[in-house]
Amino acid sequence: MTAHNGSDLVLTASLLRLAEWLASEGYRFTTVTPATHARVLARGGPEAARNLRDVFGWSRPFDGGLLPQAALDPLRAAQLLLPAGGGLLRSAVRFSTLGKHLYAHSSFPTVQDDAVFFGPDTYRFAQLIEDELKHQPLPRDGRILDVGCGSGAGGIAAALSAPNSPSKLVLADINPRALRFAAANAAHANCGSARLVEGDLYGAVDGQFDLIVANPPYLNDSSQRTYRHGGGSFGEALSGRIVREGLPRLAPGGRLVLYTGATIVDGVDTLLDILRPQLEGCGWPWRYRELDPDVFGEELETPAYAQADRIAAVALVLQRHDPSVRPHLHPARA
Repeated sequence: MTAHNGSDLVLTASLLRLAEWLASEGYRFTTVTPATHARVLARGGPEAARNLRDVFGWSRPFDGGLLPQAALDPLRAAQLLLPAGGGLLRSAVRFSTLGKHLYAHSSFPTVQDDAVFFGPDTYRFAQLIEDELKHQPLPRDGRILDVGCGSGAGGIAAALSAPNSPSKLVLADINPRALRFAAANAAHANCGSARLVEGDLYGAVDGQFDLIVANPPYLNDSSQRTYRHGGGSFGEALSGRIVREGLPRLAPGGRLVLYTGATIVDGVDTLLDILRPQLEGCGWPWRYRELDPDVFGEELETPAYAQADRIAAVALVLQRHDPSVRPHLHPARA
């Protein structure tokens, strides 16, 4: 279990307080890609916020009089209220709607190394998990691990998809700030019993799991920001580690659901080329498919992707054999 200091607890409590207040105000916001966000903000120049969506969604600067004390107090307590110049303020946290709940994550732009990311990938990741668990529900009291959890959205989506089968949820991340955000998001979604673990992938968790979900960083980021840089030639290294090190962590019948990015070079999926020997070597059924053929197209303008055709969002579902259960998946060749 991760140890918490006073500032950690204040941050989590403040985020939860803000989420509950925003929900009571009927707040909703869908987070877009950074490129789209920048385009929206560019309309009309540095316009000050006029409403809650401007403050907590679009990250616009605002006059302090726009918010009541119910919002300003937790922002100040958690040091999430920043000066924006000209007497204006800015929130260092955003809140996005996913299903019935709000999720706290870092404000735009996410330039800090310990930024907590949430965006279109998160929506696709949560939907992938929900669809998978509709087809094959978790066993009762199943163990769920969200590895590299970030905001915790994947693990929370899995837990919420099993309302009649209470599950044991573990949220793990190497970024301590992400864990504080994940703790608040889990509490807001009534998953407050989730266990929070700080460490590198599986290094700080014990035992096996009935479901492992992961949406790791998958880009080659020149600044090597933790939430964005996946390592390797194209950002694929972390995804490879999640699969390789995750195999022995699956309980019999357990599944690994990986949402990540794959760089396509001369028509070849470079991630699948790396994963295939491990997948075929374990002898377990698996399925690999593209969910979106073209994401983060602006990255093709950077040196790391000079030879790439495109970056695709992909999904891998791998299931460990259980002699007592007929496999849900069939061996795949993508």
